[in-house]
Amino acid sequence: MMKKSFCLFCANYLPNIGGVERYVHNLAKQLILRGHDVTVVTSNVFGLLPHEIDENGIEIFRLPCHNFMKGRYPILKRDAEFEKLDKLLSQKHFDLVVINARFYIHSLYAAIFAQKNKIRCITIEHGSTHLSVDNKVLDFFVAQVEHFVTMLLKRKCDEYYAVSKAAGKWSEHFGIKSKGALYNAVDINAIEAAREKKVFDYRKEYGIKDTDIVITFTGRLLKIKGVYELLDAFKRLNCQNAYLFYAGDGPEMEQLKSNADDRVVFLGQIDFEHIVSLLDASDIYCMPSVSEGMSTSVLEAVATNTFVITTYNGGARELIKSEDYGIITKANTADQTKQALERALDKEYRDSAVKKAYVELLDGFTWQRTAEKIESLIN
Repeated sequence: MMKKSFCLFCANYLPNIGGVERYVHNLAKQLILRGHDVTVVTSNVFGLLPHEIDENGIEIFRLPCHNFMKGRYPILKRDAEFEKLDKLLSQKHFDLVVINARFYIHSLYAAIFAQKNKIRCITIEHGSTHLSVDNKVLDFFVAQVEHFVTMLLKRKCDEYYAVSKAAGKWSEHFGIKSKGALYNAVDINAIEAAREKKVFDYRKEYGIKDTDIVITFTGRLLKIKGVYELLDAFKRLNCQNAYLFYAGDGPEMEQLKSNADDRVVFLGQIDFEHIVSLLDASDIYCMPSVSEGMSTSVLEAVATNTFVITTYNGGARELIKSEDYGIITKANTADQTKQALERALDKEYRDSAVKKAYVELLDGFTWQRTAEKIESLIN
């Protein structure tokens, strides 16, 4: 394919660690490896350089913003710096604008930018439920804002995709018909390299035997991720040689710690190579989340041959198609999570399931496949 230029918009980006941020970063790297130019336009939540090219060759524009909801929902600030960056962007040639997540003011700006500069524009849905801040009153208000911004976005952009079929189904809630899945994915080569490097031996460092069971959660410590249900299920699990690791940071950290015993380990936020080493040392990955579009953490677990337990709420069931591949619970309750953990204690069952899930991952959930689909849109 001839060299093309892609502009990826996302309201939040690295160093913030989240599903959308990682999706955009990995997609950008893959497109560059395939010989294309990639620009990422994000919000300057962390006060970094407004314009730079990173070590991967990704050109990054960071627009000034107000850090509403502690940076979870940045709102663009139209000042002199914004106008300068907007002018620089308008001088560049892009073949495709890709908007990630439809409910940000940043996304609306992206669609207006594409329309003004006569660039084809697509929007990718990343979720399967409304954005939540764990407060019923605020959640209602946030949902109304989400509907309003989406209504405005639909007037500017009429081409929609999703990171999974489940996320595409959620788009129908807003009167949007998804054209297909541009799957969230993993870089198998990077994961294999990290496994070989093994930056940290978690079993050795924490005195855990090879015969012991390690259960792991990676991600933001939020209520909607099911972190309390997991802890409750673990404490009631009739398996004294089991250990639970939480890798990630978030507002529920201290409360979780106060309810945990000495078999529960809190690692805080760790980098990609440490996550791979942790998953490599784990027997079971468990995330009883309320909502996921297509969880990067689930994909990484499968890529490291770790047995997966997660919920029906999201795209994971498109990879974990049945109990032959892992366990998808119908709800994120502690009881259902406990039952799933008990089932997964069977080593023979786990070994069989992870092999099948890994084959399925290679077939449809790699960045090479997703980048090929993005390229085909231009063709």
